[in-house]
Amino acid sequence: MTTMQSQPVELGPELTRHALSLALAETTDMADDILRVPLNYYNDDKLADIEESTILRRAPLAVLASAQIPNSFDYVVRSVIGDSLLITRDRDGQAHVFLNYCRHRGAMPACGAGNSRKFTCPYHAWVYDNKGRLKGVPGAAGFEAIDRDEYGLVELPNEERHGFIWAVLTAGAEIDLDAHLGPMNAELARWNYQDFGYHDERSLTSEVSWKGALEAFAEGYHFPFVHGQSIIGRSTLANTHAYDEFGDHHRIGFPFNWILDLQGTEPGDSWDPVAQMGIIYWVYPNLILANSPVGVEVIDILPEHSATRCTVRHSWMAKYPAQSDEQRQMYDEIFSQVHAAVRDEDFVMLPQCGQGVRHGQHDHMVIGRNEIGVQHMIRVMADKLGVSLQ
Repeated sequence: MTTMQSQPVELGPELTRHALSLALAETTDMADDILRVPLNYYNDDKLADIEESTILRRAPLAVLASAQIPNSFDYVVRSVIGDSLLITRDRDGQAHVFLNYCRHRGAMPACGAGNSRKFTCPYHAWVYDNKGRLKGVPGAAGFEAIDRDEYGLVELPNEERHGFIWAVLTAGAEIDLDAHLGPMNAELARWNYQDFGYHDERSLTSEVSWKGALEAFAEGYHFPFVHGQSIIGRSTLANTHAYDEFGDHHRIGFPFNWILDLQGTEPGDSWDPVAQMGIIYWVYPNLILANSPVGVEVIDILPEHSATRCTVRHSWMAKYPAQSDEQRQMYDEIFSQVHAAVRDEDFVMLPQCGQGVRHGQHDHMVIGRNEIGVQHMIRVMADKLGVSLQ
């Protein structure tokens, strides 16, 4: 039995050494005790309302990968917990996150994704540029009294860092990524996600708590049972992981079977932890980054109008952007496999958990010592919400 490290292990040979020791001992990093979680942590719609107002609309969320708008005038429209967001890159390369609602009557000036210098509201054709400024008003005589500088699109607090565009979903709030990321700031910087190439994205909805869905990416206990027939189950050691906390966030290394081949060897290039384990981050509150030697899965999970229903946005970025049709085809195959594992394995099982928390007549769930990452997620969320745990 191995308990949690007091300080994060460096992302290098020492992490591989730690994971190898766990694999050889057929054990895993563990929490000090089991954790009992009240059922209403997952199924209470009133608590879900509090989560939205105090967490999801106050914490910086990674609303888009930078690689999705690589060029000046690129834009993407996406829905985030019910808000339509217009995310743009202006002439100078600066990213912006706007509420995609016309200041006249509230219709949506933009849709989809593309490259454009202006956005025209479909209702009365008010025109905005990609800095959100109001540039055109048909029938301007009817609006002589307004100062156009005061009627641009509402810009949310936002910042671009580590290959993502982060935003706080409350106009006028502050965004402090240094405070939010804390020690995870330097850890994310190591990956240079800003240099990755965006490849593809798919979405799904599921009848399960968004918190319960996130927890599926924080333990390998389920690997042989849920992923036994796929690449995850075939290549990764079950119920074995190297765990490290970074304040509100964490990193988990899930060793591949071949890490055992390192026994008796000296650290070298083969000891690169990226080659020896799947490295998965939880970035509080809703982001999963699942790294492999060739790229990263970006999974963000948010509630969908209910405590026990969620939306999942699953995308993939390549460490080396595709330069040929052959490379793009290879990436298609990689993403097809990893998405199938999420869609057809995790999110076939998880709705059963959703039904269990909706209809279960027990008063709590029990989280094992070997589910230390899940325990951390729950403790962080409960602390923010003021929920008592047993």
